[in-house]
Amino acid sequence: MQYLQHVLDFFTSAALLVPIGIVGLFRWAMWLVKAIPARFYRPISNGYTTTATLVTPVYNEDPVLFRKALESWIANEPERIIAVIDVTDVACMAIAREYSRVEVLPIDIPGKRPALAAGVDATTTEIVVLVDSDVIWEPDVLAKLKMPFADPKIGGVGTRQHMYPSDGKRATIWERFADIYLDIRYSDEVPATTVVGRAVSCLSGRTAAYRTRLLQSMREAFLNETFNGRPCMSGDDKRYTCLVLQRGYRTWNQLNARVYSTFKPDFPGFVKQRIRWSRNSFRSDLRALWQGWVWKYPYLALMLIDKTVAPFTLLLGPVVLVVAMAVGNWRLVGALLLWWLLSRAAKIWAHLHRRPADWLLVPFFIGITFYMSLVKAYALLTINEHKWLTRPVAMIGGVATRVGAAGQAQPVDPYATQMLPQGRPSGWLWRMRNLFASGGAVAARGWPWRHR
Repeated sequence: MQYLQHVLDFFTSAALLVPIGIVGLFRWAMWLVKAIPARFYRPISNGYTTTATLVTPVYNEDPVLFRKALESWIANEPERIIAVIDVTDVACMAIAREYSRVEVLPIDIPGKRPALAAGVDATTTEIVVLVDSDVIWEPDVLAKLKMPFADPKIGGVGTRQHMYPSDGKRATIWERFADIYLDIRYSDEVPATTVVGRAVSCLSGRTAAYRTRLLQSMREAFLNETFNGRPCMSGDDKRYTCLVLQRGYRTWNQLNARVYSTFKPDFPGFVKQRIRWSRNSFRSDLRALWQGWVWKYPYLALMLIDKTVAPFTLLLGPVVLVVAMAVGNWRLVGALLLWWLLSRAAKIWAHLHRRPADWLLVPFFIGITFYMSLVKAYALLTINEHKWLTRPVAMIGGVATRVGAAGQAQPVDPYATQMLPQGRPSGWLWRMRNLFASGGAVAARGWPWRHR
């Protein structure tokens, strides 16, 4: 009987280890496919310069943050700064008009896309830089953004983003998690896709520069994007990037051009942003693969496929852990937990090297990565929902419309930035929120002007 028990234990362990081993090897292989070329990345450095206009869509931005952002842009000395401000945002309009270098373009058309298009239409310089209204620049960002445009094949250039605390002082635990995700993206995928093929999948809308005539020629395709027959509202940066690549131009990320942006400081906002971004990515990536143009960039196509399947392969780990606990295989349980700790630490090493205090977050970040896999699965299942989630705006009848707490349309401008009324999550989600919300915060000393 003891022999049979050993045989049973062996086959049970094998049944658990073989699938997770195969998936683990695949995941690490894909990570190396990104990590190795990323090590060869170098920003473009030359003496090239050209004319540039900054365009920022503004609605209900924090006035203090907006002023900081404006002053950081002015310090970069662009030819023009166009602030496309919603007519109801009196506070930001007044602030913008205090600066002679800033041109105010009032707009009463709902939506971020029309605001961006209006600013691009008004641009006459060679380069247009699209900037979110909460983004603070380092003093040399614009000069570095111009350099890649010396290559006529490059149509768009992105920046290196960092998290800036929403209160300007201390980051919440959710902002720290957002910072970790940024460091992951800018330490492997972005430099890798920049080096291999010069085809970055998304030039983040926080700050991205484009050839002006190129964007102006894409106006209708940008404003009238649909997915499965429904008009798209968010995902403007992904749309511009894909249109540039479709035209045969290259995209580049200038990772020495550093900008700082705020993220939602609480659990509901953190999750809702991830849902929106995941929906945008699934829509854009699946369309690119289906239409076929992305296959002109084989490495980028591989990355899109990997990003689509990765969240679901990641879910196998927790399943194996639960089964191992159920059958009492505690050695396997311990081995899994130790492996997750070491492997996650290795993959976020760039962040941990920059912020050693976040070693304490690694165990919690492991849980977050598994939870985000569920979030991405939910985003895929609800891919046809076009809601901003962190703003009271949604697509209703094909039109961007502001909605109330109950989801009913309201006859006011939808391009708003305040949070939707938040209810208490139920069950274990609420307990998880309380657990993470009790975490520490890190002082943002020296931000935004010094990278650490």
